[in-house]
Order: sequence, then structure tokens, then C-alpha cells
Amino acid sequence: MTAPISVTAPASSVLEISALTIALPPGVDRRHAVENVSLGVDRGEIVCIVGESGAGKSMVAHAVMGLLPPALKATDGRIMLDGEDLLGASRTHLRELRGSRMAMIFQEPMSALNPVVKVGKQIAEVLSAHTAMAARQKQARVLDLMGAVNLPDPERLAEAYPHQLSGGQRQRVMIAAALALEPSLLIADEPTTALDVTTQAQILQLIRDLRQRHGMGVLFVTHDFGVVAEIADRVAVMQHGRIVEMGATAAVLRQPSHPYTRMLIASVPSLCPKPPGAAPSDHAVLSVHKISKTYLPTSLFGRREPVVALQDATLKVCRGEVLGVVGESGSGKSTLARCVVRLVDPTSGSLRLCDREIAHARGEGLRRERRRVQIVFQDPYRSLNPRRTVGQSIVECPVNFGVSEREAWARARELIGFVGLDHKALHRYPHEFSGGQRQRICIARALSVQPELLIADEAVSALDVSVQAQVLRLLDDIRRRFDLAILFITHDLRVAAQVCDRVAVMHRGRVVEEGATADIFNNPREPYTRQLLEAAPGREWDFGAELAPGTY
Repeated sequence: MTAPISVTAPASSVLEISALTIALPPGVDRRHAVENVSLGVDRGEIVCIVGESGAGKSMVAHAVMGLLPPALKATDGRIMLDGEDLLGASRTHLRELRGSRMAMIFQEPMSALNPVVKVGKQIAEVLSAHTAMAARQKQARVLDLMGAVNLPDPERLAEAYPHQLSGGQRQRVMIAAALALEPSLLIADEPTTALDVTTQAQILQLIRDLRQRHGMGVLFVTHDFGVVAEIADRVAVMQHGRIVEMGATAAVLRQPSHPYTRMLIASVPSLCPKPPGAAPSDHAVLSVHKISKTYLPTSLFGRREPVVALQDATLKVCRGEVLGVVGESGSGKSTLARCVVRLVDPTSGSLRLCDREIAHARGEGLRRERRRVQIVFQDPYRSLNPRRTVGQSIVECPVNFGVSEREAWARARELIGFVGLDHKALHRYPHEFSGGQRQRICIARALSVQPELLIADEAVSALDVSVQAQVLRLLDDIRRRFDLAILFITHDLRVAAQVCDRVAVMHRGRVVEEGATADIFNNPREPYTRQLLEAAPGREWDFGAELAPGTY
């Protein structure tokens, strides 16, 4: 292996990637994961790489960090960090550079943190690996770092385990560890995708502040154009492993030159609510009245304090209507959905489905009512049995409710075509499909028993913007064709604005505001609702309207 090569780089340059090409193993759908990619990051600059899944965004980030799997090799190009070629560096030298001169924040902090080690000790491990600090110095530095990323009560949280922290707090721990040695380059790989809108706004502001305070360059990988508009100085758009467009953020977002960029921007939902459609039916499919759910956790040391997840929630959904439920993580949205579908038992309150009380139904009575309500979860891969074909997964539910196998398979063929897939898909397995296709399969399975209420629990939050737009159009088509009532749970306010007829805002287990979508978005009454709307990334941008007429 050749020694690191030093070259003269611009004084302000932190990262320079030149003509980077990474080959894929034989037999896959394209030759290169990344092909002829060139971009740079200056000190104090935030550069966003944006594109759909499979575009090569994360591959570029992992190549910079020297984290490519053994099967993937950079066959051409250079990656220069402060004038040093990383592709020619040894594994030992790359380990020395990670943390000291470059650091990375991953998308899912719970996967990146050790679940059995206290978070303070995990931050201190960076200092132990790269410095000879005494234990007392390391402890002080850890507390300083946790304070710098706005973690409350650092002394207490340093003794906590990852599962005891919220998602936003875990991400702040990851940022604190990344900044421990003040690297000149910070790489953030989708660090806010799984966070609710207010926590996302806090993390983005934190990264901006740290960039300004430390003068480091930031390479930010995302598929969210709201985040791009909020944080980026420059943006690079990737498709099929290539950069198809690059420039200043305002120029790319307002006057995109490449058709792919225009398609992506046109797919971003607007925060301006859609015009109200025809009035829905007065027939309430779902009536929830003062539903509460209290958990009584226990441990080896006895019962702990009760946790109130849902408190006196009241709402209704009529036939042909989409009711959105929005709020932060922990607000009770998913608990409400699981109570409605009776995956958990409500502690108190009334739950009427098509005029039948099901809040405390049991046995065969509950089983009969379950056909009327179906749920589509956030992660379609975990929702499908990997050992069953798609067709077997779809026909299982109607067969369990007494439909003959012949009729169930006929219905499956009809539904798989309706959601936009070929009937041959019925004989394939879940791993053979993309995330968007798997979500379509889950929707087809939910429709197989002809429900009257469909619950979508963050059903599009993990999808690329263009795939998300396709699934949202499909849900709207389903609502119109089958005259379904839909309970749509989301933390994405842009999606809620375009999909929902009415919106219920949840906070700490309560419904704090409910009304027509336009009224909630344009004239929010509650301070919490205003806080949510103000935290939406890129809220000043109406992306589709930013394009000149005829450009998409």
C-alpha cells in the first residue's frame, strides 16, 4: 500500500474529492456505486449531498471515513483531507484520523451507541483512544462537551444508558463524541431523518452553531430538501452514483437545471395546505371518546411510577375523510393508533368502530371487528414475513376471515396491480423489493380484507421524497376509490398539509387542537401548534412554486 500523498490544497479547503469512482461487485444492476464524483468542502461551510436511496450519497461519506466494506474498492480518484490523500492511507493511519481530524454522525444513534455502556464513558472513549488525558481531565471534558451540545444536567445524563435517553438526546451524545477532538471535517449521514420536527430543528441549529464556533467543514447527507434549504451553503444532487447538479443552495433550489433535480424538488410537499375538497360523509367510522392509556412498568425491584401515554383523547374520522394526527415523538400518536387497532388495551374511555364498542372487546368479538380496521406501519420490511412470498402474506388475512383461497388469490392479483406492481411480484420475497415497493405491498395486504378504516402510522416517513409522493398519491386514490376513512399519523407537517382534510395536534398524550387543515396551519390557536409549524425545516420555501412555469 502506498504512503499518504500530500499535495497543495486551497488554504480554506478541508475536503477535496476528485473523480472518485467506487466499483460494485459483478452481477448487480450497475457497474459503479459512485462514478467520477468531485466535490469540496471549505472551512466553515456546510455542503449537502441530496438524492434518493441508492444514489451513492452514503457511499461517498463512508469512502471519506475509510469505512467501505471489503467488497467495495475505490478504483479511481482522490480524497484529500487537509491536503492528505485518504485513499492511500493505511488502516492504522485512518483510525488515527477518525475522531481527531474527521468525525461522522450516523442516522440511527441507537445502533451506533453501545447499549450496555453509559453515554459519558462512550464519549470518553474517543479521548482515551487519541489522547493521554488523565481520568479527571477526561471527565471534565466529557461534561463540557455534553453542555456544548445543549444536553440538560450533563452530570446526570453522563451516567445514563442510551435507552434512557430520547432520540434527540442520543443524537446529541453522538455529536458530542464526534466533536471531542474538534475535527476539521464533520460528516453527518441523515442525522435528523428519524427525529420529530422540533428535535430536528434543534439538531440543525446545533450543527450550524458548532460549524460557526469551530470553523469546521460539514458534509451533510440527506434526502430532505427542507433540511437542504435550512442548513446548506452549497448542494450536490446525486443520481445513480453520479453528481448531476451542484451549486449554491438558492440557485439549485430556485433554478434547477437537471430534470432529476426538478423532479425531486417538484415532489416535495408544500406547507401550504391543499384546497378543501368535497365535504366528507357525516357517517363516523371511528369515534374515540376520552381514551386513556397508562402503563404500569415493573422491574426486579418492584413497581415503578406509572407512565401516562394517552390521556382523554377524543376525535372522530368519517367515511371518505383523512384525519391527520401530528406531534412530537412521545406525544401519544402511535399509542392512539395501537389502541384503535387494539394492539394495546386502553385503560379507560370509549372506542366505537362503525357504531360498535370495541374498547374492551375480547376473544371472538374482537376478532370479528379487526377485519374492519387495518394498519400500515412505518417499516414495511419488519411488517412482512421474510420467509413468505408477497402473495402468501396478502392472502393470509382474508383466508383467516373465511375467504376461500381461490377468491383470496384473485383479490391479491387485483390489489397488487392496483398498487402499481406486476402480478409476478406475488411470487417474490420481500427482500427483492425496494422500500417504496414493500410499502405498496403492505397497503395491498391491508386492503385485502376490505376494511372501513385504514391507519397509516408514519407510513411514508422513511421513504425518499419522490417515492413518498407516489405512495401519497396511492393513498389518496385508495381513499377515493374505496371511500375509506384514514387515520394518518405523521410528524412531517408538509405531508399532513397535502394529505389531510382535518388535523389533530397531540402533545404529552392529549389532543390539544383539532380542526380543518387550513385552519390549523394558517391560524393555529395553541402555542404548541405554532411551535411545531415554526420548527418545520425550509418553512419559507414552497418548493414546487419556486420553479419557473414549465420547468417540470
